[in-house]
Amino acid sequence: MSTPPGTDRLATNAMGTKDLVFTVLAALAPLTLIVAVAPLHFLKGGAAVPGGYLVAGVVMALFAVGFMTMSRYVRNAGAFYATITRGLGRPMGSGAATLALLAYNALQISTYGALGLYATQSFEKYTGLSLPWWVFALVGVALVAWLGFTGIHTSARILGILLVLEVTVLVVMAVCVLAKGGAGSTSFTSFSPGTVLTPENGAMFTLVFGAFMGFESTAIFSEEARGGIRTVRRATYIAVAFIAVFYAFITWTIVQAFGAGAIQGAAEKDTANLVTGVFDRYTPGPIAAVTQILLITSAFAALLALHNAANRYLFALGRERLVPAAFGRTHPRTRSPHLAGAVQTVLAAVVVVVWAVFGLDPYLGLLLWGSAIGFLGIIALWALCCLAVITYLRRNVPETGLWRGLIAPGLSFLALCLIFVLTVANISLLTGGGTVTNAVVLGLCVLAFVAGIVSALSLRARAPQRYAGLAETNVEDEAVPAAGRA
Repeated sequence: MSTPPGTDRLATNAMGTKDLVFTVLAALAPLTLIVAVAPLHFLKGGAAVPGGYLVAGVVMALFAVGFMTMSRYVRNAGAFYATITRGLGRPMGSGAATLALLAYNALQISTYGALGLYATQSFEKYTGLSLPWWVFALVGVALVAWLGFTGIHTSARILGILLVLEVTVLVVMAVCVLAKGGAGSTSFTSFSPGTVLTPENGAMFTLVFGAFMGFESTAIFSEEARGGIRTVRRATYIAVAFIAVFYAFITWTIVQAFGAGAIQGAAEKDTANLVTGVFDRYTPGPIAAVTQILLITSAFAALLALHNAANRYLFALGRERLVPAAFGRTHPRTRSPHLAGAVQTVLAAVVVVVWAVFGLDPYLGLLLWGSAIGFLGIIALWALCCLAVITYLRRNVPETGLWRGLIAPGLSFLALCLIFVLTVANISLLTGGGTVTNAVVLGLCVLAFVAGIVSALSLRARAPQRYAGLAETNVEDEAVPAAGRA
């Protein structure tokens, strides 16, 4: 059955540069990362954490050079899928798509654990009543589903407001620490190569790179961007720069709050309350109270942004007939991938219900396991994208030059391979689990990738003409060389 005209198209000109940047940064949940995750960074890297963010930022900027150069020739809601298909072939592209689908869904669904915990704590503090975490998580599922259905423009507005509030409260904390002089004399040892670039910081770098997960999702919204690929490129570079510089600055002020020599010990003594302790000690009482509420909105913003990213991957797969074609359709009024979004919503609700029924831990189980799957998947996709960019550009568009077509993506590929090895070696740090848990997490990533390859090969066998048209792009800004369309 053919798809009705127009029902396989997302909304056009729906997002400007600001909308894209807000959507991507909201998915990273800056406040949640600093309060709930950064203490673990300090536990492993101590005073080196701020410099670690800058190093990671350089690597991801190199990645962005090649990825955004490739975006001139690939404009598709399944960004990893389309890029890797063009560079490494359709089966590898299909494997990348299913791995991306798993990774983004794992990141999104796992965040319901954080939302439920933060909401439960705040609700009990201000009302004296206690409700289970999954009640708030299911309310979040419903709200995210509705906002995802109403269209990307509405979501972008909400994400922008929530992101500004998160960033504001973190800046207030930083200013208060610096204004009060921190723990004593100001130190810049956090940015010294001798402090940052040591073998002992391998585990820290594994965690720090996780702070960049999802920045590449600007490309997922390329079909909906106002101004086309130029807007996507601009938003991507802004996002990378913001993540690296802002997180480096905020974590540096936290180092100043304890002292460079004492920060790691403080993290060991009380990891969970390291950053909340800074708020309590250095900021006025109302700021600490507001921060607790903003942790809920931070988690919700991440859920909404990741929901939009995940359902666009499923939409792209449906449009390519790698999954049922119905998922590749959009709502005639909102132009949202509503059926793909409905599937994502149902999956999230089922996982939350299963966790509730079996009394599983929303933090140690849902949040940590899902985040580990997401990070493993995305870092593997980053590395594969680098290879795809090099292969495609050197073969089809050699005029892009050595820097954009080889050196930048090549250097980022080598760095990302090292980070991937470090991630696998430190998988227990990410999952908080034992051998069985780690094997399941790694196995799911491998299974998703292999399943995607098998799906493409199956399509080639039963529908060779459709297979030949996989990853057709919607390029409007710049011409694609004939060789690139072969």
